[in-house]
Amino acid sequence: MGVRVPPFALKQVKGQRSEVRAIAETYLVHGLPIVVDNTRPDIATSDVLQRFGEAIQLIDRYQPWRLRHLRRDVCEFRIVRFPSRGAFVPGDRAIITELTFLARRDISAAPIAASILHEGMHARIEAKGLAAASRDSAREERICRRIELSFGQALPVALGADVVERAAWALALSDQEVAPTIDWAEARRRQDAVDRSALTGQE
Repeated sequence: MGVRVPPFALKQVKGQRSEVRAIAETYLVHGLPIVVDNTRPDIATSDVLQRFGEAIQLIDRYQPWRLRHLRRDVCEFRIVRFPSRGAFVPGDRAIITELTFLARRDISAAPIAASILHEGMHARIEAKGLAAASRDSAREERICRRIELSFGQALPVALGADVVERAAWALALSDQEVAPTIDWAEARRRQDAVDRSALTGQE
């Protein structure tokens, strides 16, 4: 699920980032500025950067105009722990791609690329200057899902099948389901529990 981070959740995101500012590192991947806040010692930063790069390569190969849109509409990409696969932070014009999502090796780079494009469409809509209060969140979410669907259909069938299936499933949801209200405190609590379990299991 991709989300446009509301102001109250943005405080949480910024707080999370400031807590680990000492270890945050900045990289360039295909010319894109990437800030990595890796709070999981069991995940190699080099691995997530490689997977991010693979996702960008897919976008560049199959829908290069969307990569040009990302370069125009987004100031920064962030790889951090977050209670969603991806998010768009409008105040910073930043796209979050979730750390453990990038670390997965049971999926290809295609769903990651689709998630980046989903958030990139939120960025594109934001760039048009429409006030958030005047926007229909369900309609906006469906626009972003259609971008995912278009991208999945542009890929070779075997590579794009999962992207197409997930996007089509999301587009069939009700307004309430496609743009749900998120309990950010509960989402963060569950995320922290997963991290504790992962790190405990590593010891």
